[in-house]
Amino acid sequence: QVSLAESGGGLVQPGGSLKLSCVASGRIFALNNLGWYRQAPGKERELVAAVTRRGETNYADSVKGRFTVSGGTAARTVILEMNALKPEDTAVYYCHANLRTVFTAPLTDYWGQGTQVTISS
Repeated sequence: QVSLAESGGGLVQPGGSLKLSCVASGRIFALNNLGWYRQAPGKERELVAAVTRRGETNYADSVKGRFTVSGGTAARTVILEMNALKPEDTAVYYCHANLRTVFTAPLTDYWGQGTQVTISS
């Protein structure tokens, strides 16, 4: 079993900051990448930011310069620091991991349960 334990989220005013954390645990042979996705009502789930096993980071264009992803696959932790938050950042944020449970297993996606982030005055 693989578990992605998320923490953080909540309600903040526009321009404010929040931090999301996720720790991966369980039967993990190798982590390919760790990151955060989000899904707003009526919209598709989209990548927010991720870090690969090589330490490379990827960001959605809409969050570049405002959000910072840190942690890494070696630490099995990914942290998303969100600054200058906007109402359009409101969504359920999901931790995501792409990993192998054993050497011979295929790369598989796992998801956290999601945490609500609401930006409102």
